[in-house]
Amino acid sequence: MYKSIFSVLKLPLCGDILGISGLKYWVGSKNYKPPQKIIDDGARITHADYPQVNILQLPYTANSFDFVICDQVLEHIEGNIEKAVSEIHRVLRPGGKAIIATVFMNPIHYGPKDMWRFSPDALQYLCKDFSRVVTCDGWGNRFAHALFLLYPRSRDWQIPERTFSIKHYLATKNDPLYPQATWIIAEK
Repeated sequence: MYKSIFSVLKLPLCGDILGISGLKYWVGSKNYKPPQKIIDDGARITHADYPQVNILQLPYTANSFDFVICDQVLEHIEGNIEKAVSEIHRVLRPGGKAIIATVFMNPIHYGPKDMWRFSPDALQYLCKDFSRVVTCDGWGNRFAHALFLLYPRSRDWQIPERTFSIKHYLATKNDPLYPQATWIIAEK
């Protein structure tokens, strides 16, 4: 999923970036290293952890950010989802991009609550007030569903470059009928 998102962005991302509830797959973590530099060292990152920061009423002035990255958060919002996306739109500068990634066919995962699921069509509907959709897609396959259910930590596995690896196959095979995750990049 992230490889597809990164492929349509001009990297590394620069300017003012709002990261809503973590940027693990953007800057890395103990178990994950991004395939390339995703965010420029000079970028100004503002972290807004949900639910401590209310995404339905973001505490930032209008037109404040060049990018808003809302990664795996929308499904947890307790309240009006259209208002949440409207707030993301409000704090973006003209020409700024919202990068929203969320789950679709996924087990319940609390954080603190698990409220919603979004198909690519739903994400496009939610972003109807943006000037354009850069990309909107989904990723998943039946085998990955089974693996994630049996081994939840497999989500953080590094994807081997060698194509004959079962991990590589599971991570790259996509069946549009079984999207586990969905995403949209929309421009204000």
